[in-house]
Amino acid sequence: MAKGEVKSCLLCGVGGQGTVLASRIIAAAAMAKGLRAKTAETIGMAQRGGSVVSHVRIGEEIASSMIPLGTADVIIGFEPGEAAANIKYLKEDGVLILSSKQVKPVTASLGQSAYEGDTCLQWLQGKGSRCLIIDPDEIIEACGSPKVLNVAMTGALAASGAMGLCMEDMEAALKTRMKPGLLEMNRKALHMGAQCAAER
Repeated sequence: MAKGEVKSCLLCGVGGQGTVLASRIIAAAAMAKGLRAKTAETIGMAQRGGSVVSHVRIGEEIASSMIPLGTADVIIGFEPGEAAANIKYLKEDGVLILSSKQVKPVTASLGQSAYEGDTCLQWLQGKGSRCLIIDPDEIIEACGSPKVLNVAMTGALAASGAMGLCMEDMEAALKTRMKPGLLEMNRKALHMGAQCAAER
């Protein structure tokens, strides 16, 4: 990173998808490189199914942990509708990393609103300079757990190069954030996510 440069990544999803842990892994990867990192969360309903947004900012001088609108280098969307709701944070030449897995929001489940995840995905593909859509089903099946999606998305981030973090940085961060018994499964997810992004 250039002197004085700040990189920003916004992660958005719903409760239970591991959005906050993913943000901690990214921050840990940056700090392992000797960079400063700040994180912040805004969490909607305090139950599974509510919106969760995490801000990660990396650089020598970070004025605020919250990302200003239109300045995020990357948005990682764990859910298409949540990504669409937060697209206002992405800068014009930013990178979108999206999971195609749709999670029906609570309001739609209660019949208060309609939800078309496929429409959100199609609309989002025209945003930013790159849009990397990750199909999580193969990754989840290969790793044996739906809980690895968040780590796979950080692998896709490393492969994109958009935050100046590489796979070695992410692997080092995993070791500090994962129990030893879960490390190998998550390392596999990390590499599968990176491969998916590289193929896009």
